[in-house]
Amino acid sequence: MKGQLSSVARIASFICALALVVVIFVPMWRIDLAAPQYPEGLTMKIYPDKVGGDVDIINGLNHYIGMRTIHANDFVEFTVLPYIIGFFALFGILVGITRSRKLYYSWFVLFVLFGILAVYDFWRWEYNYGHNLNPNAAIVVPGMSYQPPLIGFKQLLNFGAYSFPDVGGYIFISVGVILMVIAFLEWKKAKKAVNVSAALLVTAMLMMQSCSSGPQPISYGKDACDFCKMVITDQKFGAEVVTTKGKVYKFDDVHCIASFIKSNTVDQKEISGIYFTDYSRKDQLVKSDNSFLLQSDMLRSPMGGNVAVFASEDSLKKFQQQLNGTAVQWNDLLK
Repeated sequence: MKGQLSSVARIASFICALALVVVIFVPMWRIDLAAPQYPEGLTMKIYPDKVGGDVDIINGLNHYIGMRTIHANDFVEFTVLPYIIGFFALFGILVGITRSRKLYYSWFVLFVLFGILAVYDFWRWEYNYGHNLNPNAAIVVPGMSYQPPLIGFKQLLNFGAYSFPDVGGYIFISVGVILMVIAFLEWKKAKKAVNVSAALLVTAMLMMQSCSSGPQPISYGKDACDFCKMVITDQKFGAEVVTTKGKVYKFDDVHCIASFIKSNTVDQKEISGIYFTDYSRKDQLVKSDNSFLLQSDMLRSPMGGNVAVFASEDSLKKFQQQLNGTAVQWNDLLK
């Protein structure tokens, strides 16, 4: 009937409502801290109504640098958030029962607005804790703030801070994506659009792209090598390591990236990709699995590795004659 949700949208509404009930009882976000003195790492898990994990240890460390201790009682959000999530769950059940498209759109818009507000509130919380420091703390670094990243990685003194959604956060985000897709499809249906399958495929591709992590462009003359600490200047010899958590390490020479990996600064199980600058195309990064390496003393790379990387075997053979070099394997350089 006109103005009513399709059966698929109705079922999706019930599923999303039940998923939001689950969110109330599981952690929504987590902040992981890694440092040499804590090889096993420290974790703080943020639930809708409390904080968990290694909060006491983190509070003890924060005391030394002047940050306030973290207690659930200090946050009004922990009092109201479970009720807000419960409200959205009940709203979804109401939408499923009534099959009202207008109610569905209202649900979706309110959910998106709440998500934006929640992200801002989380950022504001991190900002206040990271900037409003005790000037009489045991450790004071002039101009230093300790705001964790909203999402991703940030170096804070000798601690690496990782901030990512936890189970509840991923459920919450997934509900938002499902609501967005269904809202789009229902709108298209109301406008008598016919290519629903293509819309789902495009949405899925965008979701996959937004969730992937990969290499970043090297800013030559600005970025520093994460092994030798020299500024990366030669556009023929750049390289990168990308971790499973999205952190990117950059290097100025194959010698440096190989030495970095062999040093176990990053557990090799946490490396999701290794990339090299294509010697013949300076603007292109080549994944190690698809690369061809040429070693020659005539290359004179920044740190003496003297290894050039190519995206194709034909390119390697072309330069091999010019440089009187020898083809080598990446794995052999790691031995």
